[in-house]
Amino acid sequence: MVRIVCVANQKGGVGKTTTAINLAVGMAASGARTLLIDLDPQCNATSGLGQQPTPRHPLVKRDPIHESVVKTYAEGLELLPGSRSFQDVDALAKTPAAQAATLRTHLMSELEGYDQVLIDCPPSLGTLTQTALAASTEVLMPIQCEYFAMEGLTQMINVIRSVMQQHPGRLEFGGILLTMFDERFELTHEVDNEVRDFFGEIVFDTVIPRDVAVAEAPSHGIAAIDYDPRARGSRAYLELCMEVLGRD
Repeated sequence: MVRIVCVANQKGGVGKTTTAINLAVGMAASGARTLLIDLDPQCNATSGLGQQPTPRHPLVKRDPIHESVVKTYAEGLELLPGSRSFQDVDALAKTPAAQAATLRTHLMSELEGYDQVLIDCPPSLGTLTQTALAASTEVLMPIQCEYFAMEGLTQMINVIRSVMQQHPGRLEFGGILLTMFDERFELTHEVDNEVRDFFGEIVFDTVIPRDVAVAEAPSHGIAAIDYDPRARGSRAYLELCMEVLGRD
């Protein structure tokens, strides 16, 4: 069965899209045929890989996915581009149950050629995120090491549990990822300890540090692990990729 990882958090600015891009590039580099689906109307995953958003989202048009994907600079990685069309956002979000069924049909019937599929979700708890969760086999949650991290995480987990109840036996917790880790701050260590004490082994061992190279890479249309492979953030994402693949 194709592994479909939903990268989701209801808060923006936590490294969600950056994580999706670097994981996708890292997985492709490992030899896995990989697809990244941009479901965020901001289309940052699309532009972060040097591609342009589409006028209409392929999932709205219900075109065959293999006709809509584009090749990226990374060998083995393809992208289903996002769309900034308000009409498409409304169409994807209008009827959650129907749209989830449509997306699941696309993923289950047309993605058998892929080893790894990642879905970059919008920063919300809305219907687009719930649709992506319902279509996935696991969810990866990046959270920033800040004061409100646990509060936001609890809300996200409640949504995930609701989707699990609606679609039993499909969605699993893939892991929680601590991002923007700054070891100089006491708050960072407090959040780290609190999250690990509460969630245990579900939290990835790897943490993603604050790193200028990670912030700069999207403006060049490539992943941080290719933009500056020696940067601390890049090395961390490579370690995360190995950890994620190890949990497959």
